[in-house]
Amino acid sequence: MGEMHPAATDTIAAISTPPGRGGIGIVRLSGPQSASIAVQLVRLRPPLEAGRARLAEVLDGSGEQAMRIDEALVTYFAAPHSYTSDDLVEIAAHGSPVVLELLLRRSLDLGARLAEPGEFTQRAFLSGRLDLTQAEAVRDLIEAQTLTQARQAASQMGGALSRRVQPVKQALTDLIALLEAGIDFAEDDVEVAPQQEIAARINALNPPLAALEASYARGRIVHDGLTLAIVGRPNAGKSSLFNCLVERDRAIVTATPGTTRDLVTERISLGGIPVELVDTAGLRESGEEIEQLGIARSREALAEAALVLIVLDATQPLNDEERNLLASVAGRPAVVARNKCDLAQADLYAPEIANIVVLPTCALSGEGIPALRERLLALATGGAASEPGMLTSLRHHQAVQTALAGLSDAAQANAAAIPHEMILMDLYRALWALDSLTGQTTSDDILNLIFSSFCIGK
Repeated sequence: MGEMHPAATDTIAAISTPPGRGGIGIVRLSGPQSASIAVQLVRLRPPLEAGRARLAEVLDGSGEQAMRIDEALVTYFAAPHSYTSDDLVEIAAHGSPVVLELLLRRSLDLGARLAEPGEFTQRAFLSGRLDLTQAEAVRDLIEAQTLTQARQAASQMGGALSRRVQPVKQALTDLIALLEAGIDFAEDDVEVAPQQEIAARINALNPPLAALEASYARGRIVHDGLTLAIVGRPNAGKSSLFNCLVERDRAIVTATPGTTRDLVTERISLGGIPVELVDTAGLRESGEEIEQLGIARSREALAEAALVLIVLDATQPLNDEERNLLASVAGRPAVVARNKCDLAQADLYAPEIANIVVLPTCALSGEGIPALRERLLALATGGAASEPGMLTSLRHHQAVQTALAGLSDAAQANAAAIPHEMILMDLYRALWALDSLTGQTTSDDILNLIFSSFCIGK
């Protein structure tokens, strides 16, 4: 990290639990007045002590006229051993919106101000307790919809991405220090690194950054999820397969073709990845206006989906609509389910389907469903494996791409024997890009490395 930021001089307050009624609700205060405000909000027994939870009575009013309105647990975290690195108090009362609002309003009356969104975590970052990737992971953990997302966020909160980037930043900083020393102290006969050494050092930085950049393929999907559209002719079994993937009856299933007239959606976890499953109206020519509308929506869903599951009836040969559908998804992540395979005597259309994996399924018995899940997961992630410290956001990805571009330009400049001042511009661009992931490297850091690495002392 760079230099430490000073402690906050004001005290912020907020209700830290979601709106509504619940068993517990928490009001949080952070800043130098946290403890002094808290002791005016509640009647403690015994007094506040850092790191200890204290039973207290929530007061309506102040002084001798104050009335007990609720019971609470009050926990005091003394600076710097708190989430924000400031003094921090959490009052856990019953989850009555009225009581929580009372505590918050009285906190403001006693000198606190209402916290901005994310300000507690921002203070943790500004104090140096968290870097940017860890601060972002707090938000990701709160928003996690699958256990895999929660594990990924927890890994980032533990500094997995920071640890992965740090050796590259250190090696890059060492190289910058070397070149800066050669420029600043050339008159003192400090040896300037030869062209081959600079090239070797730059080349050594590329593999770990390239591997990090490649991790975005899976990290993005884990973080953001994707949409899977289930399409096919009416009564091919789309809704039945939809229910199998959802693992409960959610879509309409009847023996009448065309009964799904509108999109039915459900969010599922596919190998820990959140997937928006879209069951569409059957694709066919229809003169009925309401069915035409459903088919139009199906085509829109098909166009927008990241993944496509085409459901074919194993007992029927391909029709023109299905041939057009198969042609339209060429080159896209798609899989064909040959449904009702238990009723088919032979594969009626294998010769007509190329370049798309065809899996036999039976929605009624569940045959082929596990294999279908595995194939969809492989398509979703592009085969990329899970790894610690993955890039999970576009901001992360762009930062690493910028760093790689800076290193590439520096390597070309070095190969062309361009002066070190110009090479340094590209190296600094790469360093600043990595800094945008975790925090700022100050010029003092570079200077300290110069003086510690070379015997300049006169």
